[in-house]
Amino acid sequence: MDHSKMFFSQQDGTKLFSGGCDKAGKLMDLNTGQIMQVAGHDAPIRCARWINHGNMNDIVVTGSWDKSLRYWDLRSPTPAAVVPLTERVYTMDVNSALLVLGTADRKISMFNVQNPTQVYREVESPLKFQTRVVSCFINAKGFAVGSIEGRVGIQYVEAADQHLNFSFKCHRDDRNVYSVNAISFHPLHGTFATAGADGGFNFWDKDSKQRLKQWESCGQTISCSTFNRTGNIYAYAASYDWSKGVEGRQPNSKDAIFLHAVKDEDIKPRVAKPTTKR
Repeated sequence: MDHSKMFFSQQDGTKLFSGGCDKAGKLMDLNTGQIMQVAGHDAPIRCARWINHGNMNDIVVTGSWDKSLRYWDLRSPTPAAVVPLTERVYTMDVNSALLVLGTADRKISMFNVQNPTQVYREVESPLKFQTRVVSCFINAKGFAVGSIEGRVGIQYVEAADQHLNFSFKCHRDDRNVYSVNAISFHPLHGTFATAGADGGFNFWDKDSKQRLKQWESCGQTISCSTFNRTGNIYAYAASYDWSKGVEGRQPNSKDAIFLHAVKDEDIKPRVAKPTTKR
């Protein structure tokens, strides 16, 4: 499965799906080691997620640079549904009934997976530059979006909650602005982590609008990250993200996966700081 640019596992951890630049989606049975192609696009597959909600059980959804979203029942070689999009898919996430994807034209589309081919709501990203990542809240009421300009936007799905939306700067220093490459919500507390091209990661509380903890750079860009199911381990991959093109690649740097032990005091929500009136 060396074709791949990304992997993700089935909910029960028995199967691994991969998709990549060869336009193919492949499934590996971790018990037997058997690999077979189960999905395909007309251009590279950029992202994929497993759906298990309501009548959408054991469905894989893939987003591609061919400007389409495709749903796959893995028992069939043809997609169960295809949704044409305005541009290439750059990022996607699913939680419960909420599917959110970001495209190259800075559009963000929201779907209810119970009506998978109909866009529930579409907005332009609140961030002015290219979308890098989207990640759903654990309660599926909204999502966070990160851009190449070192900003994160907190966005709610329903119109009645739009007053709760806000954006903030992160992954910057006095001289440079870095891409936000990964946003991961804690499965229990609903707080979240961001990681980026600066090689560092931060824990945040969106409800109290404050940073909980910051860690220094690991020495190279962080390309992706996630919490485990219980939230006591934060895993992140250090590898070049091509944010500075070919000339920014360091041939001697080694890709690595790090496991960070998460302490409750670092990730638990905090009371909002009082505001001072002037």
